[in-house]
Amino acid sequence: MQSKEAISAEDMKAQRDLARRQLDELTDQVARNDDKMKRTQQRELKLLQADDLDSLFSALSDGLRTSYGLEYVSVVLCDPDHDIRHLLLANGTPAEGFSNLLIRESLTGLAPQYIALHQPWLGAFTACDHQLICPGADDIKSIAMIPLKHRGKLIGSINFGSNDAHRFTRDHASDFLAHLGVIASFSIENTVNRARLMRSGFTDVLTGWNNRRYLSVRLGEELARARRDQAGVVCLMLDVDHFKRVNDTWGHAAGDAVLRELAQRIESQVRASDVAARYGGEEFVVLLPNTEVESAKLLAERVRQAISATPFDLPCGDTVTVTVSIGISEVHPGPDDKDLKTIGDSLVARADVALYAAKSAGRNRVVVEAA
Repeated sequence: MQSKEAISAEDMKAQRDLARRQLDELTDQVARNDDKMKRTQQRELKLLQADDLDSLFSALSDGLRTSYGLEYVSVVLCDPDHDIRHLLLANGTPAEGFSNLLIRESLTGLAPQYIALHQPWLGAFTACDHQLICPGADDIKSIAMIPLKHRGKLIGSINFGSNDAHRFTRDHASDFLAHLGVIASFSIENTVNRARLMRSGFTDVLTGWNNRRYLSVRLGEELARARRDQAGVVCLMLDVDHFKRVNDTWGHAAGDAVLRELAQRIESQVRASDVAARYGGEEFVVLLPNTEVESAKLLAERVRQAISATPFDLPCGDTVTVTVSIGISEVHPGPDDKDLKTIGDSLVARADVALYAAKSAGRNRVVVEAA
């Protein structure tokens, strides 16, 4: 038989081994938690540091999907006044260009959980409940719906989808997801406000169109893209014929009404990818990326006809027929072209020369720059 001393020594050794294993497990757990904390902070910093709506929505959808190792992520936002849509369009990136970003006028009827989504909702994915907020989701078994709020009101959700039925269940803690929702909501509000502020500096107050400053920025961007893609950029410069007569006859209020309506008629003809701006006074410029002159000429004729076809209603009750003259120029930046500002200035200047030629030839016509 073993002595009491031997049994005691064996027990102490076993206890030391057990304590060592427990310490190792705790050390591993601390390391894992520390790693999770670092990754969580990195995700949140990426959202908070987003410079614009493009980078923010990319971080919210594709960024979070990759970071969390998920099969699916969608972002739903309520935008009843189309404010976010317009901000995205102003930046040349329509909402439809973002993967799984759904911007809706109302949240009603999208998912039953929206009725009382105050905290993250985790559970089984069911097509009848979740297909409208997760379009195109295949083989998703569980879902986490993270509320997005503005001043306490639900404005949408981030939706995590997993092929693992046990990834998101009612039994899982959701505090870290709730915190993510707070950070995402703040980031959205902050980035939208920044975009509004930037747009206010790039917007013509009278027409609501982009202004000359905005055109200068976008011209550089479009020329850089054209250089990279070996494509062309066409510039249309439009000027109202005999506009002084409108102001002299009916007053400046009538002139303002004509310019506002004119901008709307031009906008009805151009594409969302085109860059339209009020250049100054009664002059407007439209940049057509990746467009050839013949196509641009057809568009210019449509614009000209849309303006002249129907008389403009004036505040005093009278109507006036308005025509425009349009000048067209084009450029194909080469891979060795470095001074894009000079190229852009030349593009606009040549369109202005073509516009002057249209005026000299009798107005109400389209002229392409001389080869």
